[in-house]
Amino acid sequence: MSRSPKPLPLTTTQARQIWLHAQRLDVRAPFGEGAQAVADAVAHLGYVQIDTINVIERCHHHILFSRIPSYRRADLRHAQSVDKSVFEYWTHALSYVPANDFRFFLPAMREHRREGHKWYASVKPADTRKVMRLLRAGPLTIRDIEDDVLTEKEHLWQSRKPSKRALQLAFYTGVATISARQGMLKTYELMTRHFGWDKLPKPASAKDITAYLLDRGLRSQGVVSLDSICHLDAPSKKAVARLIAMRVRRGELVPVAIDGAGKQEHWAAPAALEANGEVSPDLVHILSPFDPLIIQRKRTNLIFGYNHLFEAYVPKAKRKLGYFALPVLVGDEIVAALDLKTDRQARKLLIQKWTWVGQGKKTVGRKELKRVIEEELDRFERFQLASEAG
Repeated sequence: MSRSPKPLPLTTTQARQIWLHAQRLDVRAPFGEGAQAVADAVAHLGYVQIDTINVIERCHHHILFSRIPSYRRADLRHAQSVDKSVFEYWTHALSYVPANDFRFFLPAMREHRREGHKWYASVKPADTRKVMRLLRAGPLTIRDIEDDVLTEKEHLWQSRKPSKRALQLAFYTGVATISARQGMLKTYELMTRHFGWDKLPKPASAKDITAYLLDRGLRSQGVVSLDSICHLDAPSKKAVARLIAMRVRRGELVPVAIDGAGKQEHWAAPAALEANGEVSPDLVHILSPFDPLIIQRKRTNLIFGYNHLFEAYVPKAKRKLGYFALPVLVGDEIVAALDLKTDRQARKLLIQKWTWVGQGKKTVGRKELKRVIEEELDRFERFQLASEAG
């Protein structure tokens, strides 16, 4: 049996630059503009998380804006409802995913159809029959259903409307999809009718799904670990680890040892290690706390030396960064965390708290650093206040 190659040493600076390139945060406008840019960005990243918090613009719009400077909300609506190049489903959270990846999610849909979904075990067959009858007649929002008898919630996030839970169950089983959104109001449509299919595509095999998870991680992260590939998906780790070992033996992946990672193993494709990793120091990104660069907190801490605190659910007196702090990336360093709030009535962006972190704590050069961040804040404010039609 051949021995595994010795891991290639990698500094955190090198790992940072590889990751930023993989995330396409190392250039100004990597995907162009318009609905096609949205489709290309989602295809490259693999998913864009959706969240309801709107202290500032919701995270799916924010994540896309960070990579598409000319981004408009209408671009995502067009990609979802007209081009149908993206659709919504569960990754580690509710997300926009590429329509071309649909077959990789079909096995999960079939499992929910066969075995039910633990979140919607209380959905009654009569409620399912009701929403399916309405769906067959045409697209449907929860506001179109006015005859629900409200029920008590079984947990905090659950709707009191039985029809909404039935629609959500139809979504997870793949019978229905979300064909449009107006804010957070979802329009449901039959999956086959939305995509113009006679029947659903052939589902991916377990082997294909394992390769999909690994390839998605390599494409969007550059340097990967089992935790980063299988974020909140522990059952997939065993199969992914076997595939990684096989690719290492073939020379398709290289083991790397990142400074400070201890025993945690990482890998990268040779091409990712050979790429020019320099990031322009004048690039500034105000990132969502749900951005792929931030959402895996331990990974962000290892590679950037920054431990992001999401404190929306922390009592005010115990917050360090603020209710909805946003990390600020300048070049290849996270230098600040800004607690921002959009006052839509007064039409301005409010800075609740400014915290310097990392290199931003140094007083040398801070005046220039503050200037470039404030320039980006002006652009960020214009994005926040742009009309929904834009």
